[in-house]
Formats: sequence, C-alpha cells, structure tokens
Amino acid sequence: MSTVPTMRQLAAQTPVTARFKPRIDIAKVLSFTGLLLAAVFLLLPILVIVPLSFGDQRYLAFPEGAWSFRHYLELLNGAWLSSILQSLGLAVSVGVVSTGLSFMFATGIWLEPRHRIVLTAVVLLPMIVPQVVSAMSIYYLGAKVQQLDTLVGVGFGHLMMALPYSLIAMLVAYSRLDTSLYKASRSLGAGLWMTIRQVLMPNVRVGIAGSFFMAFIMSWEEVVVTLFTSGLNVITLPKRIWDGLRYNLDPAIAAVSTLMIFITLIVLLVRLYRHDKNADSPGR
Repeated sequence: MSTVPTMRQLAAQTPVTARFKPRIDIAKVLSFTGLLLAAVFLLLPILVIVPLSFGDQRYLAFPEGAWSFRHYLELLNGAWLSSILQSLGLAVSVGVVSTGLSFMFATGIWLEPRHRIVLTAVVLLPMIVPQVVSAMSIYYLGAKVQQLDTLVGVGFGHLMMALPYSLIAMLVAYSRLDTSLYKASRSLGAGLWMTIRQVLMPNVRVGIAGSFFMAFIMSWEEVVVTLFTSGLNVITLPKRIWDGLRYNLDPAIAAVSTLMIFITLIVLLVRLYRHDKNADSPGR
C-alpha cells in the first residue's frame, strides 16, 4: 500500500491562510504608494529650487546647457556672509538660553507639580497667539527699552517664539523620569546642584539635545518677528531672503535656500541616527 500522500490530503493539511495568501501584499503596496505620493507632493516644490541655484544667468532661471557655481560664490560676499553669521550666532545663543530656561522650568514643575498646568499654559501661550500679534507686542516692548534693530532685541523676540517648542521637548524627557531618583539622591546626602548635575541631567540629556535643536531651528528660520524688530543693522538670513524676493529677486536666494535644505536634512539625519542608536543601546 502506498504511503505517499495524495493531493487532497496535502491540501487538507495546509492552513487555509497559506492556501489563499495572495502573491502580492496589497497593504504594503498601498502604504508604499501613499508614502511615495506624499513625499513627492511635499518635496517636489522644495527641490525645484536646487537646479535654479546652478544657473549661469544673472537672473533666477533654470540652467541652459551650462551649470555654474556663480550664485554660491556670491554668498561669500560681505552682505550674505554677514547675514549667515548673524543668523548662526542668534540661533546658537537662543538655543543655549532657551535650553537653560526650559531645563529650569521643567525641573521645577517636575519637583513641585501643584501649579503645573497653569504655569505650562502661560509659557506655551506664544504658540496659541497669532505670530503677527506676538511680533507687534515684541516691537512695542523693544521700542520702549530702545532695543529695536539690535541683536539683543531680535534675539529676545526669537527666544519668545522658540521657548515653547524647546520646553515641550524638555517636558517629554521629564515625563519618562521617576521622581524616586531625585529622592534617593537627596536621601543619600547629595546636594541639590550635585543631584541636578549627576542625576537629572544625564537622564534627560536626550531632552536637552532636542530642546536645543528645536530652539535653534525656530530661531534660524524666524522671519515674522525679525521683520518687526530689525532694520538696517540686523539683517538675518531669512530677512535677506525676504528682501531679495520682494525687491530684486536675487538669484543667490536659490543657492542659500539649497544650502539650508541640505544642512537641515543632514542635521535631521544625524538627529535620527543618534536617537535610534540611543534606543538600541542596552539598559535604555
């Protein structure tokens, strides 16, 4: 008697899901297609500026045969270079100050959460108020203290707009931290500053990095508040781009925009790489 199973017996032993499994995963195809369409819709208008930056004409146009770096060389001139350095200095300064204030605020309401909701709502208020209204308020305040068209006045305006986003990143880091760490450190004889330096800061260092990153980006691209608080002395990079688009359509705008796109992309990729590396580390 033959012991070889028949086709009917093999079909009966095969699970139903395996027998009727489609050759193509429809869900994966649809998700990939949706992701591709979303990426094209979001990135195509931005990436159009890249070929414009390599044109060889004196006006903003697509390159006709020859590709040139003349628009990038114009960024080394005094005006554009000064704006780049001003924006970079303001962004770093706002990032440092905003991170420090966010750390102190988040630490305070983490240790004493009685008025957490009210205090947090006050600090996050610039996110709710229209940006033009906030810019007008900063303008009148700067006029009162005679700080219009100064790095201090413009930096204060950037700080007000960046602080809420910086604080959110810090609050997320503290939401994952147990207060028993602080209590254990103090009960073992450590002082307040030693506890903050050796216990709290190492445990929220990801939030500190994210807080600085958010404040840096917000200051780097801020234009509305800058238009209200600056003039002839302080001309940040976004303001110079705005003026170039409004008055003479300077083709160097395409070059600086391309550089900003790639620098932002590199920073984001580094940030995501470090986040994934910390997440995969043992003990986290």
